Amino acid sequence: MTDTKTVVIVGGVAGGASAAARLRRLSESMEIIVLERSGYVSFANCGLPYHLSATIADRGDLLLQTPESLRERFRLDVRVRNEVTAINRNERTLVVRDLATGVDYELHYDALVLSPGAAPIVPPIPGAERGLVLRDIEDLDRMVSEVRKAQSVVVVGGGFIGLEAAENLKEAGLDVTLVELGDQLLAPLDPEMAKPLERELRHHGVRVELGHSVVEIEDGAATLDDGRVVSADLVVFAIGVRPDGRLAADAGLTLGPRGGIAVDDQQRTNDPAIWAVGDAVEKIDMLDGNATLTPLANIANRQGRRAADSIAGIPRKVLASQGTAIVKVFGKSAAATGWNEKRLRAAGRDFLTIHTHPNDHAAYYPGAQTLAIKLLVDPADAAILGAQAVGAEGVDKRIDVIATAMR
Repeated sequence: MTDTKTVVIVGGVAGGASAAARLRRLSESMEIIVLERSGYVSFANCGLPYHLSATIADRGDLLLQTPESLRERFRLDVRVRNEVTAINRNERTLVVRDLATGVDYELHYDALVLSPGAAPIVPPIPGAERGLVLRDIEDLDRMVSEVRKAQSVVVVGGGFIGLEAAENLKEAGLDVTLVELGDQLLAPLDPEMAKPLERELRHHGVRVELGHSVVEIEDGAATLDDGRVVSADLVVFAIGVRPDGRLAADAGLTLGPRGGIAVDDQQRTNDPAIWAVGDAVEKIDMLDGNATLTPLANIANRQGRRAADSIAGIPRKVLASQGTAIVKVFGKSAAATGWNEKRLRAAGRDFLTIHTHPNDHAAYYPGAQTLAIKLLVDPADAAILGAQAVGAEGVDKRIDVIATAMR
């Protein structure tokens, strides 16, 4: 589409910002407009929990770019507090609402990139409106304001965001209870690999309630499913996210079997003038080739660049997702790549499990600590199917090497 004149990008964080920057590098003549419904673009969403404890003390450090810096550096027309409410595919126009004024206006596009992200899941329980989520800078500001007034907090959900929230709220001086419906923390890990994280949380004074849920939230308290009432000046929902595909679905774009926007290997939807990237999009799993949802920033960035290349007429090979991720919990880190044992068993796939416990560095050098590493391989050809690692140091290095070997 070398004749493309106007590209509109909906969503200005990871995937959208990467698409915009890459497009400008490929073309000096394109008009590139970025529409973001929040008040901020290109912020470090992975770093948000660490501002709660002042580990990242300066909130400004989370703002990687601003509308002004993107305009100055890339000549991008970035419009924050502008929400797209409808797509007219026949006319190639958008209905956009300026949230500051409440005024709607129409905007033409030659190519459209959708990067709306994923929406946090909030359970339909009494008092749910009292709970907070952590998706963007506005959410962070609300939570920081509440933390200053709170003494106790209940974090609902034991995944990546839940663990980071629990750690940083504890570091901020709050009394923290972590409630997880499953029988273990951090579902991408197998139970024996998640256990050290549970012990680390308890060691630092976080109460961990496994196999329970919050059924009601009241002023200063949360009620669990067994009737117990837990002190909660603040409740944080970190149950998970679902793809924000509302705008795409309303426009008649195809959604995949997992509820995300369906795209081809160039990030193009079923409309030849519309691409989609990031957490709202279904990915291809590296092991079985099926649709999967992997809400990770590095994948969103990569997809944004691929969509930009496609718009500019430069086809790129799609990279399947293996879901490599890492989390820190006080003095421990845990990382995983590929499938875990639970998923392999559920799929009926043969595998061989290898557990090792090496030191993180040479034993003769002071300070060596033991790592726990779990490797899952195909018994027929020794292909690596997945890996998990837990320890104080060196976890990232091991998983990165294994993930590269898998690729």
